[in-house]
Amino acid sequence: MVTKGRESKPHIGIYGRRNNGKSSLINCLAGQEIAIVSDHAGTTTDPVKKSFEITGFGPVILVDTAGIDDSGDLGQKRVDRTVGTLEIIDLALLIVTDNSWGKYEDDLIEKFNDHDLPYIIIHSKSDIQEPTAEFQHKVLKLTGTPLFEFSSADKRNYEELITLIRNTIPEHSYKTPTLLGDLIRYGDIVILITPIDIEAPAGRLILPQMQAIRDILDNEAVAIVLKEREVDTFLKKTGIKPALAITDSQVFVKADASIPHNIPLTSFSIMLARVKGDFDNYLKGTPKISELKDGDRVLLLESCSHHVSCDDIGRTKIPRWITSFTGKKILYDVVAGLNAISRPITDYSLVIQCGGCMITRKQLHNRLQSAIKAGVPVTNYGMAIAYVQGIYDRAIAPFVKGEKHKNTYL
Repeated sequence: MVTKGRESKPHIGIYGRRNNGKSSLINCLAGQEIAIVSDHAGTTTDPVKKSFEITGFGPVILVDTAGIDDSGDLGQKRVDRTVGTLEIIDLALLIVTDNSWGKYEDDLIEKFNDHDLPYIIIHSKSDIQEPTAEFQHKVLKLTGTPLFEFSSADKRNYEELITLIRNTIPEHSYKTPTLLGDLIRYGDIVILITPIDIEAPAGRLILPQMQAIRDILDNEAVAIVLKEREVDTFLKKTGIKPALAITDSQVFVKADASIPHNIPLTSFSIMLARVKGDFDNYLKGTPKISELKDGDRVLLLESCSHHVSCDDIGRTKIPRWITSFTGKKILYDVVAGLNAISRPITDYSLVIQCGGCMITRKQLHNRLQSAIKAGVPVTNYGMAIAYVQGIYDRAIAPFVKGEKHKNTYL
């Protein structure tokens, strides 16, 4: 499957039947031959990615896919890979030609809608066969979306297509929202509690810590970075009263004891959950930890790949803390990166998603959709840790203004 990994640029997927002109379109948009073009159907076998600069907008990633009508056992695998790209796509371009529409297009539109994915329907090869008024009316009636006429050969309506793409890509796909801008003001001091343990990368901080520092600086505030054992001495010696403290979730208890209770405290993971995750559903799902029973299965979604230590947060610490908190015999599965979930989502009583620092908001929401639609409670690493350690209300308080979320264990 194609994944974004560290690639945060908006992803535009090109979909349609074999030999409908998908590769020609992607070459035309990119201004160079990056996809193989042939008169033979099925030339594109696996999804192909290419960076492309939209003038006046910025860089995007074009994703060329195999034909949705591919056949045979191998063809079905290529179709599965094509459908799999919908998890990472911010905008879909559905390519049709020769005034042709059928079940393949209906199925794609249904999948776009299932993923809440904006799309543009393009009639390609219009230099050979222009779309008829009847066909345009049919597409509009079936989808509610106007048909766009285009030709890679003569570049008809090229600038109009670029403008349409620019106007259709969701804003959240290319604008990075502030992490803390609504919580801090000019000159505020923010303490970042960052333990340096076996999971910390050598010579650098982890990505959520770097993102927090940058966001604090962007908001004209001051970031002070400390290890957990230095916090008490620092506050005592300086007399500084920070506007906010953010901690690594693994040292929540120590941070809760060190940071006076009149100073807001949260974690890097909860900070990301509020901006990138499904925070409202996390708030609903977190207290369900108290309802876990013997034999229940919990899924931990770790949406990045890293070296696994003997005391890993997702594989070891969170399961240990939840088991200790509930006193139940619970089964745990961990899925890393964007790998497929092997069990039906309904096998799980709870899904716990990491902060998602390495993936986009779209990817994270897509990752959780099957659970949410099936009524399976979802939460976040930081929120789950705060809950089982008895500091949930304090940890979410900065982000739930005026609301009170009472825990079942209080």
